Formats: sequence, C-alpha cells, structure tokens
Amino acid sequence: MAMIPSLFNNRRGSSIIFDPFSSFEAWDPFKDPFPSSSLIPPDLPGLKKEEVKVEIEDDRVLQISGERNTEMEDKNDTWHRVERSSGKFLRRFRLPENAKMDQVKASMENGLLTVTVPKEEVKKPDVKAIEISG
Repeated sequence: MAMIPSLFNNRRGSSIIFDPFSSFEAWDPFKDPFPSSSLIPPDLPGLKKEEVKVEIEDDRVLQISGERNTEMEDKNDTWHRVERSSGKFLRRFRLPENAKMDQVKASMENGLLTVTVPKEEVKKPDVKAIEISG
C-alpha cells in the first residue's frame, strides 16, 4: 500500500491519505471476493426467502437477486407520516470449473442466505520416486 502526504494540512500537522491508484494490481470492483470458497453467505436482513432469487446460468455464473420494499408509518392525532423505500440488488459469481452445477443448494435463515456449491474432487497426480544411480 502506498501512502502519500496530503496537500492540505490539518491542525495536527501534515495528514497522510491512502492512494488506491498507486498499487501495481488493478482494482476490479466486480472481482469475486470468494475465489476458492464453496460457501457464499450474503446477509439479507428483513427479506423473506420468497423475495430472493438464486439462479445459475449456463456459463457457470451464480446470480443472487431480489427487491427490497419497506414502508414505515407513524401517525398521531395531529400528523401522519409514511416513509417508503425500495431497491433492487443483484450479485453475480463465476463458479469454478470443478463445481457440481446440479448439486448447488441454497438456504435462508434469519436473513442469512447460504449458497453451497459442491466441488468435484481434483485427482492428484501419482508421484513416483526415481532412484538416482551413480
């Protein structure tokens, strides 16, 4: 991580800020944060399982989507207030080639969606020791 001095001084002296563009590796906001994990747990508080969709596309892409609609009502004898908010969400994950696509499972409990993606066993190559003569 690179640190560069700020151009603006505060009361305590020179401050230091993080420069996200100085690292050698390019930052990708859509990069899978769980590249080797077989468990993907998104937190979806206040949603029911009927409001969330889990789908797998043909090219090994797992898609989690849904829509959140909330309404808060507050009233008394002199006023009446209603707040409404809504929003859609969508998250996509590229599954590894050794994922068993037909055995993917999803469960939701207390607002926590857990998607389990079983993987095929990767056969380790047989290693044979060769004796060195001489």
